[in-house]
Amino acid sequence: MKEESTRFLDGSLETIQWFVFLLASAVALPIVIGSIFELNFNEVAGLMQRTFFVVGIASFLQGIFGHRLPIMEGPAGLWISIFAVMAYSGAQSGDSYMETLQVLQGTMIWTGIFLFLFGVFRLSHRVLFVFTPLVTGAFLFLLTVQLSGTFLQGMLGIQQSTEAVDGKQALVAFVTLALVIGLSVMGKGWLKSFAVLIGIGVGWVLYAITFNGNANDTGGTSPFSLPDIFAWGPPQLTWGTLPLGFITAVILLSNLVASIIAVSHTVYGKPQYTYDQVNKGSSFLGINHGITAIFSAVANVSLASSSGFMQLTGQKKKRPFLYASLLLVLFSFFPPVVAFISGIPAPVANAALLATFVQLMGLGLSNMTSETLDERRLTILGLSFLLGIGLMFLPPEAFSGVPAILQNLLSNGLLVGTVLVIVLDRLWKESNTSS
Repeated sequence: MKEESTRFLDGSLETIQWFVFLLASAVALPIVIGSIFELNFNEVAGLMQRTFFVVGIASFLQGIFGHRLPIMEGPAGLWISIFAVMAYSGAQSGDSYMETLQVLQGTMIWTGIFLFLFGVFRLSHRVLFVFTPLVTGAFLFLLTVQLSGTFLQGMLGIQQSTEAVDGKQALVAFVTLALVIGLSVMGKGWLKSFAVLIGIGVGWVLYAITFNGNANDTGGTSPFSLPDIFAWGPPQLTWGTLPLGFITAVILLSNLVASIIAVSHTVYGKPQYTYDQVNKGSSFLGINHGITAIFSAVANVSLASSSGFMQLTGQKKKRPFLYASLLLVLFSFFPPVVAFISGIPAPVANAALLATFVQLMGLGLSNMTSETLDERRLTILGLSFLLGIGLMFLPPEAFSGVPAILQNLLSNGLLVGTVLVIVLDRLWKESNTSS
């Protein structure tokens, strides 16, 4: 009896910790989108509700029917950068932000169609040969570099209204970061297993003490509501965004493969997956893009940071992950609850996410160094990183003089860097270096 109650308690805590991880990974990016598109408080709150709903549904579908691994489906860093670039290019063309968001919904649908077709016609696994350890490692490295800036801004309290570092918020954030990493490295037993949960809990309390609560006001909020459909209006499927949809789908395939490799390596001790797993994962990634477009949110992808979370906590069971996904869906129906749980302070949430990305960065470096870094590989990585990371530092208006299609592609450092690694790795054959 005692053994059963202990097992139930552990399972409940594991579910709660997965839930907190899903929440922390989903809560920051809607705020970023709200800032980019100048959404008001109610619009951001609605986006938050829809994001929680879509993240829970997408994660559950993939875990049951898709790749069937405990990998969170969360707002994609790649899509965040596409949203930012198209917000600027749309404004340059005289489009309103809502018109641009409708075009983005259409772009997500294009991408979803390509991903679905890749999976249904079993094309996804046929491009697996492209995703060598060099390519997978480079993608994970570029992904962590791209999102590290977003996380660090959140930790330092840098918002759209202020560009100055907030010392108190930064202190709380770095205490949270140190606690999560410290417990995950030096903690034993349940302290290690629940490092993320403990870190966020302590960070939230410290933030409340430091800033005298600052609790969210949920007054006047409807106690129950379903997420809105097409909150941004009907999607606009334009031919001009078709190439962007196709290229994004190909890059997201590398994201999917990298996530499956990372999590299977964590769960089984080595990369272990089947072609059927990749194809089904691609199909449901496409379906999830369609669901996201219908509910007007940021398209979800399989987050490789799930591997970092599992390495931090030592939790490798799928059942708590599935329960947590359904719990997030359930909570999204109650706006006051959404308002409360989305009240996790941005510095604390970003610090916890940065801790999981430490493991992800290490996995990327491990992939790249699993093969000898000869002159060929070092040149490919050096050129791709210099150009890809360099583009991340350029303002969106830097490409205002080029056509909109190229502008959307060239302004995305993650996309350009990953494409460069793939192309150079294919064109520059190893046999040529010895001849």
